[in-house]
Amino acid sequence: MMTQVTVLYFASLRDAAGIDSERVEFDGDLRALYVALRERHGFALPVERLRVAVDGAFARWSDAAQEGSEVAFIPPVSGG
Repeated sequence: MMTQVTVLYFASLRDAAGIDSERVEFDGDLRALYVALRERHGFALPVERLRVAVDGAFARWSDAAQEGSEVAFIPPVSGG
């Protein structure tokens, strides 16, 4: 069953996608969602380098998002 969510992009992912967020439909877990979006937007970062959050709480890549959820892919942040 297809699930529609809002995906939020930050830092390098936002730069690569050229947008802050988008509504997408997908079928599968959060890992499958990121893999599909990585192919669409050409993200350089593999899943293992990111954190994922659903509706403001960190989630596991094997979790499924609920209809209408907000999914955020969070790349590593460098600072100094």
